[in-house]
Parts: sequence; C-alpha cells; structure tokens
Amino acid sequence: MIGQVKLKDDVDDEACELVSGVELSIGEDQDSIHAYLLKAVKNNNGTGVLLLSDVMGFEDPSIRDFAYRVACIGYNVLIPDLFRGNPWNINQPITEFEHWLSRQSPKRVAKDISMSAKWMRDEFMAAGISKKLGIIGFCFGGGHLVETLARDEQAYFGTGVCFYGTNMNPSVGSSIKVPVLFICGDNDLLCPISIQQEMEKNTGGSKLKIYSGREHGFAHRPKSDEEDQDAEDAFAIMRNWLHDDLLVRKDHA
Repeated sequence: MIGQVKLKDDVDDEACELVSGVELSIGEDQDSIHAYLLKAVKNNNGTGVLLLSDVMGFEDPSIRDFAYRVACIGYNVLIPDLFRGNPWNINQPITEFEHWLSRQSPKRVAKDISMSAKWMRDEFMAAGISKKLGIIGFCFGGGHLVETLARDEQAYFGTGVCFYGTNMNPSVGSSIKVPVLFICGDNDLLCPISIQQEMEKNTGGSKLKIYSGREHGFAHRPKSDEEDQDAEDAFAIMRNWLHDDLLVRKDHA
C-alpha cells in the first residue's frame, strides 16, 4: 500500500512537500519481516537511513511521524518490524513487560536488523545512489544500534544517532568505527548518564548531548511545550549530524 503524506507546517523545508510511504516484506518465507519505507518525493538526496524503533514498534504513530520528518529532509527511511508483529502494547500490565521483553531474542533481532541493512544496501548502495547508510535508534532500538555498529563487518553504516538507548554495554564502543551522536535527558531513569558518558568516551568521534530536566522519550514523544522545544533542538542537531557524516564527508567508499 502506497500513501502520500502531507508534511507538517513546522517542517522548515519548502522543497519537500510530500513524503511517500510503502509497506514492504523483507526476506523470504518464515524469515521475512515487515517494514515501512518512506521517501521524500522532492529533494531526495539518495541516502538510506535505517530507523530502529522503541518497544512500541514500527507502526507506532510517534515513530512514523519522526520517520516522516527524516524523510522530509531528503532521506530514504526504512523502519523494520523488530518484534515480528508483537510489539509492546501500552495497555498491557507493566508487570508483563519483562516477560514480553524476554521473548525478544537479541540474536533474532540482530538478524532482522542485518537483513534490513542488507536490503537497503542492495536497494540503494548497489545502485550507486547511497555510499553509506545512516542508522537511528530509540530506546530499545538505541541499545541495538550500538550493537549493530560494533559488529558492522560489512561497513554498511557511515554514522549513527542514538536516542536514549537502553541496556547498552559501553565496552562495545571501542569496536564502533563510525561517529555516533548520543542524545538523552538527565532525568532518564532508563538511560543512565554515566552509561552515556562511557559510550561517548569509548566510541571514537562520538558526541553526547544531554538535555536538562528531560526524561525518557522526550525527543519523539514530547509531553509539554518545553519538551517540544528540546525535541526540535535535538532534531536539528541530528539533522546536521547526518548531513555532515553522510552527505559532506568525501572519504566514504
């Protein structure tokens, strides 16, 4: 199914008036996963970005809205279904969360991310359009972002942006060969500042941006005018980061 989505008025890019979206199936048979691909109809820069969702999954409106905005600034954004049709439902009792999370096999999630990256490589890079992919991750997806970059043996990715990643192991930072932007709030109980600071220290070329007074999810689920202002600032910083590391740098082979 393909749709045309009008951009929000607050998107400061007159050259991009529409974004196209298409549902996809990646892989074969039982190993296939669903995904959603968004492209800028105008001002498309030919570069792919893989977006890893939080536990609410690839169909969640907040995730889709953020992906629309990234597509609007020129990128081709792929959101894979990391939970194979079983994302966390906000209406479920929180007491069931750990049991639900235990069923999300890290090995299976890593395989699905790798399959999605390969699909993007074949779709964009092999055509000579995109030399390196970008990767953005939120919460659960942010944790898997650092793992993905640490094992990026095929060197698919040119940079990453990690929004308040959870369950991160700072020791993997030394295995990451590309610059990473880490974004979080200092009141985020799920994403300790100490872990973020270790990630910044261990990951070469990285940068940590901390927002005072902000809790988990503020950048893609703002709950107040103040959070919305910081979310806009974080988006602008991300936009410049992606531009500098995916479009400006000339050493991407």
